[in-house]
Amino acid sequence: MAYSELFAQRIRQLCESRNITINKLATLSGIKQSTIDNIIQGTSKNPTAKTLHRIANTFNMTLSEFLDFPELNDYSFDDNDDSE
Repeated sequence: MAYSELFAQRIRQLCESRNITINKLATLSGIKQSTIDNIIQGTSKNPTAKTLHRIANTFNMTLSEFLDFPELNDYSFDDNDDSE
């Protein structure tokens, strides 16, 4: 799984577990719907820490808690990965 897909998966899982639509997440976080859609669709490969922080806060999480999930913790960057 690509690094950017991990954020999309995390957001979808949190929305589903909290019964929040992506549209509602955008409204609650104050982030443009298009920005969140770009993360979910993989168009945005490197969302900013500020954006992720705002999303985390919407889920009543710290950024650290938001980023602490097995798929991300186990992710290994390939030496040839140019998407940094």
